This record gives sequence, structure tokens and C-alpha cells, in this order.
Amino acid sequence: MFDISKIRTVDDFPKMGIKFYDITTVLNDAESFQELFQMLLEKARVLQPDVIVALEARGFIFAPALALALNIPFVPIRKKRKLPYKTYSEQYDLEYGTETIEIHQDAIHPNQRVLIFDDILATGGTAAAAAKLMRHFSTKNVNFLFLMELDFLKGREQIKGFEAESLIVV
Repeated sequence: MFDISKIRTVDDFPKMGIKFYDITTVLNDAESFQELFQMLLEKARVLQPDVIVALEARGFIFAPALALALNIPFVPIRKKRKLPYKTYSEQYDLEYGTETIEIHQDAIHPNQRVLIFDDILATGGTAAAAAKLMRHFSTKNVNFLFLMELDFLKGREQIKGFEAESLIVV
């Protein structure tokens, strides 16, 4: 079990009433970073994905390395107008506003097993939007992997029907 005290909490960021979980404290500690990465890799191996998809921006810290370790492709989901080719888009609500994410239309191939990675599952809006993006592709299955889950926000309810793993549940 990972020691959650290694993750710094910042009150009232990015706005009043939000508690932000800052993983840079883990990234600055090579031993903790390696421990967390190995735990994520073990979870990802069990799910046997053909491709790892990650959400901008903190999902990009771990997901490309996981993809390399598993010898599979990495696909980014980015904020609106950040990808250069034809995209599918999905808008969703955040705790503090709305956002749109996009994926390239040729990013996922038919019958691939997709693992969507993000650093945190909070209200579930981002994860649900990513799941909706997957409807554009003929995937074999879609699973989620999160570094941390804020259970009290009930984000898992937004992705019912999908297998979801979280290393740390708060």
C-alpha cells in the first residue's frame, strides 16, 4: 500500500473549496515515484491492454512510461484544439467549470483492448467524457486505471459498466 502522506494536499486550489492533491511531491522523490509506477504497471499488466489512452495533463506523466513498459501504443486525449489532426470531441463538467477533450479519429484500431489512465477520479466528469469518446471506436473493451480516487465524490458512478482500478482511495 502506498503511503498517501507522500502526496501533498493544497486547500483552495484552483479555487476556494477545492482540495488539490499534488503529486509533484512523489515525482520529486525517485523511490516513491518508482514504487508508484511499479504498482500501476502491475495493475495495467493484469488488464492486458492493447493500447493505453491518457488524459491531459497529469495522466501524461505515467501513461507513456506504462505503454513503453508494456510495449504497446500510447494515445493522448487532449484539451480542445491541441491535437493537429481530425478529432472526436466531448464536453464535460468539472468541479469548477466545463472543458472539452479530444482524441484523434484514427487513434484506436478495431477490437483493441483500451486502458484509460488518469491521475485522479474525482467527480467522474473527465472519465465519463473519455468513455464517451471511446464510443467512436470499435473497441474490444475499455477499462480505467487511476492513481487516486476521491471516493466521497462518487465519480465511479459516472463510469458504471466499466472496470476501474484505483491505487489510492481517499
